[in-house]
Amino acid sequence: MTLWAYPREGVISVKIATIGAGHVGGALGGAFVSVGHTVCFGVRNPNKEQYRELVENLGSSASAAVPAEAVKDAGVVVLATPWGATQDALESAGSLAGKILIDCTNALKSNPFGLAIPCDTSAAELVAEWVPGARVCKAFNYVGANIMANPQLSGGKAAALVCGDDPEARGAVMKLAGDIGFDPMDAGDLTSAKLLEQLALLWIQLARDGAFGRDFAFALLHR
Repeated sequence: MTLWAYPREGVISVKIATIGAGHVGGALGGAFVSVGHTVCFGVRNPNKEQYRELVENLGSSASAAVPAEAVKDAGVVVLATPWGATQDALESAGSLAGKILIDCTNALKSNPFGLAIPCDTSAAELVAEWVPGARVCKAFNYVGANIMANPQLSGGKAAALVCGDDPEARGAVMKLAGDIGFDPMDAGDLTSAKLLEQLALLWIQLARDGAFGRDFAFALLHR
């Protein structure tokens, strides 16, 4: 269930592509469609039944194509892949120069649980190296897909911390986050991504081993 009825008043439609259409890509893509944006899911096999059903359920503003076709006309690209498949998926998409790329990935390892990259960098900074010319922002990586689909909780809206080196791109991602019901927050340049990825570890730990389950999110309070 999404927070806003389609389309939401005041939303200017944006052409968005997702690279990946699993839990995260499907939830964010569905949320964007629900408020009036158009989404093309970039997947290796667009004719696979699960993707056909996803597009069918979302209606005429959704479609599926191979990654290079999905991103061609998109101004915004959502990266929603398992970390191990991320570099190959970006290569299959081709050039993303000039496009806003929202990196939702976490470079997770399971044993021991943690991040599979050095602590002095981040998945987002590596992604930026792999896609020269793309306007990379980090966002949506530290909440579950259920929260992405509906970020309105009993205590208020879930925070969407957004970081990136391009202030205009950062602002555009914050606007998209606000469109789908998040409370958008500016987290500064892309070096902050390593902190957001650490925050993802905390969310996963609490969701998996804490008393909260998956139906919670972080928020920022102001005096």
